[in-house]
Amino acid sequence: MEIIPLTPRPETEQNEKLRRNFIQFENLLNELRTRQLPADIIAHINNEVSLINAAPASEKELAKQISRSQSGILKRIEKELKLVPKNHYRNLWLALGMSTFGLPFGVVFGLSLGNMAFLGIGLPIGMAIGVALGTALDNKAEKNGTQLNLEMKH
Repeated sequence: MEIIPLTPRPETEQNEKLRRNFIQFENLLNELRTRQLPADIIAHINNEVSLINAAPASEKELAKQISRSQSGILKRIEKELKLVPKNHYRNLWLALGMSTFGLPFGVVFGLSLGNMAFLGIGLPIGMAIGVALGTALDNKAEKNGTQLNLEMKH
């Protein structure tokens, strides 16, 4: 079973953002075509591609459908196959590090110095910890061969 191709759309040529999203989705499909995927995953991808191909000519509706389909495909392949795009874990852990590590560090600084204005000091510390953890996980995914050769820009 093969992944069906996207139908070229003339409305993507006028809107630069829509064109970039369309090309990014096409690159995702091309990268997935190079992998050995189970039939149920290919069926899911083909369903999402057919939804985009059948989307109305409205630029707004097409952009929404591309975004929904792309995130649906990425979530499914991450959940079932552990395949992630480049810098996936770094982007995820950047926010998690700020909330998980940064806020508690900020509270500790604020309480120990007697001024809660120092709460913000913990955020960049947590961000650095999160980026470090995420980068380590990205490197591990690359080493294991579970990283797709493309970076998603949302």
